[in-house]
Amino acid sequence: MAGRQTVIHSMHDLGLAAWFGGSLFGAVGLNGAAAAVRDAADRPRVASIGWAKWAPVNGAAIVVHGIGALSLLTKNSGRVVAQSGAGSNTALKSVLTVAAVGATVWSGLNGAKLAKHSPTPAAGATDPTPATDPEAAQAQKQLKLLQWSIPVLTGALLLLSVEQAEQQKPSQLVKGLLPGGRA
Repeated sequence: MAGRQTVIHSMHDLGLAAWFGGSLFGAVGLNGAAAAVRDAADRPRVASIGWAKWAPVNGAAIVVHGIGALSLLTKNSGRVVAQSGAGSNTALKSVLTVAAVGATVWSGLNGAKLAKHSPTPAAGATDPTPATDPEAAQAQKQLKLLQWSIPVLTGALLLLSVEQAEQQKPSQLVKGLLPGGRA
């Protein structure tokens, strides 16, 4: 049984790591590189192509993370209810996961809108100019915020996952299950 639990935990962590790392790379590396494209009209198009190539991998990462998270929650439901701090951590992770999925979907929709209106002149992937198509500019303004919200949300999920791993150490289990949380 421990082997299955390890696989589930690994799915949870691997999916979240890919989601976080891909979104951070995209915001810094891909969008940064698109801003350096010489032809201003190609900048949004280049970023859109890169994000479109990443989207299936990102989608798979989110699904793998979700399957792992639901499996872990099912397996640990008794501990989550009984152990001090485990329930609040799990609730916060659930809220942040829904927010991160929402931000990712919203980002994808805005990215598709930007791709539809490309080529259009722009300072970068998320930075319009006065000459940028108005609908593309609107999408870029939303993407400017979304590109950072996703790594912030998924980074917070990583930190909460570390906290949950600490809660599962034997010394913490004993402390968290005793009345008043003391060993």
